[in-house]
Amino acid sequence: MSIFHAPLYEALKRHIALSPRSFHVPGHQYGRALHNKAPDTIYRDYEALLKLDVTELSGTDDLHHPEGVIQEAQQLAARTFGAEETFFLVGGSTAGNLALILAHCAPGDILIVQRNVHKSILNGLQLAGAQAVFITPSVEPDTGLPTVPSIQQIEEALRRYPNAKAVMLTNPNYYGMGVELHRYVELIHRYGKPVFVDEAHGAHYGIHPDLPGSALNAGADGVVQSTHKTLSAMTMGAMLHVQGSRIDRFAIRRTLAMIQSSSPSYPIMASLDLARAIVHQEGAGLFEQAIRMANLFRQQMQERLPIFLVMGTEARQPYYDYMDPLRIVISDSTGALSGYELQKQLEAYGCWAEMADPRHVVLLFGISTSLEDMEALIHACEVIAATISMNADRQHSFQFLLDSGVSEPVSFSRTLSDVDDVETIPLSESAQRIAAEMIIPYPPGIPILYPGERIHPLTVTTLQQLARHGAKCQGASDPTLTAIRVYRGAKA
Repeated sequence: MSIFHAPLYEALKRHIALSPRSFHVPGHQYGRALHNKAPDTIYRDYEALLKLDVTELSGTDDLHHPEGVIQEAQQLAARTFGAEETFFLVGGSTAGNLALILAHCAPGDILIVQRNVHKSILNGLQLAGAQAVFITPSVEPDTGLPTVPSIQQIEEALRRYPNAKAVMLTNPNYYGMGVELHRYVELIHRYGKPVFVDEAHGAHYGIHPDLPGSALNAGADGVVQSTHKTLSAMTMGAMLHVQGSRIDRFAIRRTLAMIQSSSPSYPIMASLDLARAIVHQEGAGLFEQAIRMANLFRQQMQERLPIFLVMGTEARQPYYDYMDPLRIVISDSTGALSGYELQKQLEAYGCWAEMADPRHVVLLFGISTSLEDMEALIHACEVIAATISMNADRQHSFQFLLDSGVSEPVSFSRTLSDVDDVETIPLSESAQRIAAEMIIPYPPGIPILYPGERIHPLTVTTLQQLARHGAKCQGASDPTLTAIRVYRGAKA
């Protein structure tokens, strides 16, 4: 077994061992400001963590100009995950997506983007003043879930817009459905464009032979991973991995310094360092237990609780090439329970799912998921199954209805709309109007509609379905989704 080495974390521990007297920020002064001022239980909860929460001191390095332990930690991360260079992110994958776009797109530039992207990518386009050419993803017919656009659609977009700066893909999706990216990367590189991949949900890819390969392994130029999602980093801890000559690394560094805090969290950065060290030390063995528990759960559900539909791990081409074995998607086959209702019932028995939509619940099995955890989940499902009526007359079917093909360039602007230019109308009357708000079911944070987009009748139907199921949407001025803000007089 290799020696456990986490240079940034170790530097913080060395600093703490000096019993330093703080005449610097942050104001909690290694947590001492809470002592005898906050309740003892709170002080004890935060004491150890706040000792790690320092600032840029001699020996702790500087994220925005790393020359010491942060530089070493990032170099070790690049080596572990197969990149040429890795940047630590303290603003989640959002910061990485923004950096890739802002570093490579100027106002008016075109970025080819799949339609079902995270809101951070649309925010990046808006900040850059860039244009998006949207490509419709494939939709798996049984579940109605969007995956990745076909390679034929990608090539059509590249032919129609040869001046595009790059292609940005999201792989896998929130449900763990993904495609093998090698052929996509080969095609896009043939057209001389860089490939950016939002691999937020695939930080664990490539570590175990039963897990999918990573986007870096497929040759992608810039890859963003949420290290906190499936590895052991703290929330907001992520990494941006880059390789090859198509990436402007100087612009990446400059952009990250602009969009990330000038006072980055040392506990988050140290957790990234530790997450990398654990992967380096444990290798494939890190995920043996999680994969075993996930497989056992699928087997037990299929044998004992056939009332639940459980998505398998096999490919369903041409819609997707694999399912992440650690993401389990379940639904009630009778239609009696929506995904949201099933999620709430699981919570009542102490099992908290990753997310739900009108039809499905997504369960994520992590590194430390135990046999006891798995059995508790099975027990919860057994109790819930006993309450489901086989004669239920409700059907919670749902499908993302998306306009097909390659879009015309869509412009994004940071200019705020004049209140006199916007009106609120019934959603049912909004087809062909121009949207003045972004509507984002969250999770997963993939916009259904964005400002400036002409509202397609299929979009209206999708939003009405979400409203019926009680989906929570960010950005919507009317949380019930019965009304929507549009621009006045803008109608085809």
